Amino acid sequence: MLKDCVAIVTGAASGIGKAIAETYAREVARVAIADIDFDGAQQVAKHIGSAAMAVEVDVSDRDSVETMVTEVVKTLGPPDILVNNAGVSYLCPFLDCTQDIWNKTLDINLKGAFNCSQAVILRMAGKGKGSIINMSSQSGKSGNSQYAAYCASKFGIIGLTQSLAMEFAAEGIRVNAICPGVVFTPLWEEMMADYAKKRNMTLAEVKPYLESRIPLGRLCTEQDVANMAAFLAGDGSKYITGQSLNVSGGAVMH
Repeated sequence: MLKDCVAIVTGAASGIGKAIAETYAREVARVAIADIDFDGAQQVAKHIGSAAMAVEVDVSDRDSVETMVTEVVKTLGPPDILVNNAGVSYLCPFLDCTQDIWNKTLDINLKGAFNCSQAVILRMAGKGKGSIINMSSQSGKSGNSQYAAYCASKFGIIGLTQSLAMEFAAEGIRVNAICPGVVFTPLWEEMMADYAKKRNMTLAEVKPYLESRIPLGRLCTEQDVANMAAFLAGDGSKYITGQSLNVSGGAVMH
């Protein structure tokens, strides 16, 4: 149970972040639904109820992050849990990867985690406890073609996770990463056509192909990831830090 804990979940207006926020609320945490899509965040907060608040944030902008965290502290209290989930994903051949795609991917996926972690750790320090959960990917463990910016950002998340875990262990702050397999969130739906083109297959062939490569025989779900996020936030994982935990059905085993 996460009773009386305050959690900030970025990118929580939809997809994995929404599932994590809802799971935390069921564990009796107070949850900040932080997203650049404020309307979406408000809808999620309304669905959760009085235990949640919606707050707008652009994680790539430090001032926006600082304003968000200050608002959360004022309304819910100092954070005990941070989930750096906000992210973008683009599939394109490396030589077609523009400066804009590269910069946006790194700014949101990696710099965003840096911005939010720095702002939150300032509020966690001195409490003697805290859990930061960074969203990496199976693509942060094994590189994939036509995915250079995304892979770079997610490999970077693992390095950031290990560094922070080492530096703030004495403060009681644990830092871990989750490495999901393929989850058909809105981000993946948007990439379906590009992935089919990359593999020279039809749209209808994509999911069966992906499933065939997973030992457990199915795609990862948002709830699979949310369950891991709940575990890493709670006392059951209090001796776990600096780890990058796969939630990939056996597709990645290192």
